[in-house]
Amino acid sequence: MSTTSPATAFSTALAAVRDGRSVDEAAGELLDLLTPQERLWLLDGDMPFWRGMADTMTNGYNRAPIPMGRIDRLGIPGLLFADGPRGAVLGNSTAFPVSMARGATWDVRLEERVGTAIGLEVRAQGGNFFGGVCVNLPRHPAWGRAQETYGEDPLLLGEFGAALTRGVQRNAMAVVKHYALNSMENARFKVDVTADDAALHEVYLAHFRRVVEEGVSGVMTSYNSVNGEWAGQNEHLLEGVLRGMWGFAGVTVSDFIFGLRDAAASLRAGLDVEEPFRQQRAQYLPADLEEGRASWEDVDRAARRVLRTQLLHYATRAEAEPPVEVVFGAGHRALAREVAARSMVLLKNDVVGQAPMLPLRRDSLGSLAVIGRLADMANTGDHGSSDVRAPEVVTPLRGLIEALPRTRIVHAAGDDPVAAAAAAADADAAVLVVGYTAEDEGEYVGSDMFSDPALLALFPPVGDDPDGQRFASTLADPDALQVNAAGGLSAGGDRAGLRLRPVDAEIIRAVAAANPRTVVAIVTAGAVITEEWRDAVPAVLVAWYSGSEGGRALADVLLGDVDAAGRLPYSIPASEEHLPAFDRDATAITYDKWYGQRLLDRDGHAPAFPLGFGLSYTSFALADLTLGTPDGDAFQASVTVTNTGPRAGRHVVQLYGRPEGVDPVADDFPARVLLGFAAVGLAAGESARVTVPASTRPLLRWTDAGFVPASPTAVVEAAAYAGDPDAVVAPAELKLT
Repeated sequence: MSTTSPATAFSTALAAVRDGRSVDEAAGELLDLLTPQERLWLLDGDMPFWRGMADTMTNGYNRAPIPMGRIDRLGIPGLLFADGPRGAVLGNSTAFPVSMARGATWDVRLEERVGTAIGLEVRAQGGNFFGGVCVNLPRHPAWGRAQETYGEDPLLLGEFGAALTRGVQRNAMAVVKHYALNSMENARFKVDVTADDAALHEVYLAHFRRVVEEGVSGVMTSYNSVNGEWAGQNEHLLEGVLRGMWGFAGVTVSDFIFGLRDAAASLRAGLDVEEPFRQQRAQYLPADLEEGRASWEDVDRAARRVLRTQLLHYATRAEAEPPVEVVFGAGHRALAREVAARSMVLLKNDVVGQAPMLPLRRDSLGSLAVIGRLADMANTGDHGSSDVRAPEVVTPLRGLIEALPRTRIVHAAGDDPVAAAAAAADADAAVLVVGYTAEDEGEYVGSDMFSDPALLALFPPVGDDPDGQRFASTLADPDALQVNAAGGLSAGGDRAGLRLRPVDAEIIRAVAAANPRTVVAIVTAGAVITEEWRDAVPAVLVAWYSGSEGGRALADVLLGDVDAAGRLPYSIPASEEHLPAFDRDATAITYDKWYGQRLLDRDGHAPAFPLGFGLSYTSFALADLTLGTPDGDAFQASVTVTNTGPRAGRHVVQLYGRPEGVDPVADDFPARVLLGFAAVGLAAGESARVTVPASTRPLLRWTDAGFVPASPTAVVEAAAYAGDPDAVVAPAELKLT
């Protein structure tokens, strides 16, 4: 055993790495200083299981960092977990708009700024390991946790996950999740998801690969089973794909509590850390090692990765320690407002009288009716593990009152179409806020999971453990649980349907009949089918779960202080029949390549609104698309964008590829795929040459020999949305061979 001072072992290794020493060598030398027991301590959480469970249920989830693998004797800081992704779950942090809303900005620079802010808030509150880079693909819009991811397209998901990672990792290790095929909520602990290699690599793993290439520190596995093996102990995914194919060198961690089913099998398969408490590994690994079900080589492999990841992070993170005042500070609140306003998607804006319904004009608004149960509700998303307990949330009603001090504002909150219509009839305009809450969609953590024998078998025995007895007594008394404010239990789950409540549709039609100047703002994460009421109103805006400053941002957009600049990060079908089959209680399901815009294109169904769609308060024209020479699988395109309208605004240039000669049905490959995108702001009449970074990867198909072009050439078009009839086509085809 080395005589290195226990207090300086990690700091000495860290200084050596900063001076140019190989991080692998430094991690190996640290590993040599650990006792066998300390090596095992690196492989799970530090808190005893029942103490952690009791604390979570009574005091709230993740209010302080959850420590894993901290070794005080050698000064090893450990992985100090903070959840996300709409902000730092720790303490009382800034609630940014949910990830799906941020995806609607189509602006990775903006997302990187969000990542930097979140990383600062994590670090300022003692965390270093942010488990909030969620890039799961929502195969069906009913998925309850669609709000935690960025959209339906693998390229969009990958670029936004990479941007968040870049921002966070200036101050904290970023963790991408949930690897893999996690897009069912109610059945997440029991469902086996089957997918062939082509679907896996072309669709469901592509965005994880991109985030790994960006240098993400950690990968969190999902709860579900993949092709017959639980993701947390799936050697093909962990050692085969993640490390063998992609070269991932960071740390792998399980999802919380139910993320693995066999301690030894998970270690052999390449899972480094069981999160978040001392649970199955603490109970079983010593005997597993003694009896040969796992080896000390497996232990050292995982321990070395844990040490290496920490050393690399501390050697490269920003030097300055952020003050605690950065948390929910003025700068981060302003950023939350900016992001929320940029995210809102204008779906419809008909002319009423002599001008489009939006933006509203302050000078013509003597009175305004603000209608709906959600208009004055602090509604930032679900109450599961992503819940951010912001000190303050500005509601839509408050935002409009602040922005319109001279306007008489009437609020009709109840589910009463007659009363809502009466309020609207006497106003110059009406704004309806409709949609969903945490009761309708989100992470599902219900009390019934604590009665499932398969899940209960993963818990250590309670025995005479006072914390275990406290947990059991708390669980038996739901009134004692700190539910919403603490992020304990959540209703949520997968959505039962894709439409608004019937009473909401009634209110919309009643209000529109009483006042032709009616705007509907939809609070949602996933797609909402609007066919039964959309024709009745002139303006429809997707307002999302928009965070701490969402009410002010909504006023910014409705009043035209900010352009309507959001674009849909997914397609919205005209009918549920145009979507893949979805059974939220299924125990087995097969995922193929077909969902969203790709499925609509293949089957010839016109969407209500296509991927990338969104209106602006001005207009834009594209011209002169040229393509650069590919460098590996990356290339650049250039296009001239002109603001042809009367005011400043923002546009999103979307680059799509159409592989020539490919038939979607016969060839099992999409007719059109997203290759790249870029957002640009322009003054009225201004033109700019915009460079769009792009990738040829979406034009490749998976074979037994790896990726090959789906076609030797592809037509590339610059568009405002998928299938845009005004798209500009590059004069030269993109050559892929």
